[in-house]
Amino acid sequence: MTEPRVKTQLLVQAILRRYDLEAIPAYIRRKGDPDAGTVLLKIALGPQTAILLGQARNAEGLAGWLQLGGGPINDADAEAAIAKAAQRDPDIYVIEVEDPRGRILVDGILL
Repeated sequence: MTEPRVKTQLLVQAILRRYDLEAIPAYIRRKGDPDAGTVLLKIALGPQTAILLGQARNAEGLAGWLQLGGGPINDADAEAAIAKAAQRDPDIYVIEVEDPRGRILVDGILL
């Protein structure tokens, strides 16, 4: 059974607030559907490397985050994945965080 979904706009605001509380720069790069869009989170580790996370659900339906690429990836690969996801889903939100330490401050399990 899946758990209820929070509206995307509220989730995005909560993520931005968590990073703001830690004084880590984070901003919305792309706005999607405020009610039902999915979220991609790009954590820029530096000018060449990033961590890219996407919303996902496990087999039991619990919400979590999937690390795309399996770990830190080249920034160009992250940008290509974002462009492909936006083309596939025009309702997607993209949040970018600038954190060399790569802190993942989102609720939910890492899948």
